[in-house]
Order: sequence, then structure tokens, then C-alpha cells
Amino acid sequence: MTSSVLVDTNVLVYAYDRSETVKQSRAIELLDALALSGEGVLTTQVLAEFFVISTLRIREPLSVTVAREQVAAFCDGWLVLDTTPMVILEAIRGVHDHRLHYWDAQLWASAKLNQVPFIVTEDLPSADNIEGVRFIDPFGPSNGTGWLNALVP
Repeated sequence: MTSSVLVDTNVLVYAYDRSETVKQSRAIELLDALALSGEGVLTTQVLAEFFVISTLRIREPLSVTVAREQVAAFCDGWLVLDTTPMVILEAIRGVHDHRLHYWDAQLWASAKLNQVPFIVTEDLPSADNIEGVRFIDPFGPSNGTGWLNALVP
């Protein structure tokens, strides 16, 4: 697989959350770079979570129409990985073996089974590497200006 960065839901949501201006700027920068490079990957899980959170849980929610358009645009422009029975079984192993929460484990399993070496997320400890998948927090204080160059060639 040529794509190398799986994007978690929180990164997509921050790109549309005007109440988090610093995180919004970083999220947009990352998503633009991944879209241009073709290195970005999403999952069906991430797209579904984005729809729910962006229409219900941010300070200025997107309309259902706008959120649907954004999901459709991601589907058209990004590689989207399906949630398969093997992903679910591997996620359960991630819960058992690595003590991950199930939804984090499912994201990890999608990356692992599809040979995607990086997940950008603020939900898991940055720099953790679990069986060849590294978690990077693009919003962390230690991720100054070089965080994007480390992900996108």
C-alpha cells in the first residue's frame, strides 16, 4: 500500500470545529498535505464517527447536508478502508493483548492489517508503536513545525 497515514476522527472533526482554532489550523494543514500527497487513509468507522460528532457534538454543528457532502468528498478523494470481519477480530485481539479501548483497537487493526504505519490521533499516547503501527498526536506540544514533515514526504 502506498498510503502511509491513517487519520482518526478527531483530526477530521477539528478541521470543522471553529471553537478550536489552533487545532483547526493544524488539522487543515495535515489533511491538505495528506490529500495532496495521496498518503492519507480513512476508514468507514472514522467517516461514520465524523458524521455523528460534526452534526451533534461540536459547538457550531454542521448541517446534515453539509456533513454528508464532506463525507462524500472524503469518499471520492481518499482511500477508505472497510471494516471487515478480520478487522473486528484483530481489534478484539488489540483489546486483549494491548489493553486498547475497542474503537481505538479497531482503528489500529485497520492500519495494521492494511500495512499503514502511522495513525494521527490525539486519543492515544504519541510515539507509541504497537506491532509496527505508530500513533502520532499532531496537536501535542512536542509536535512543533516538524510534525507534518515526519509524516508526509
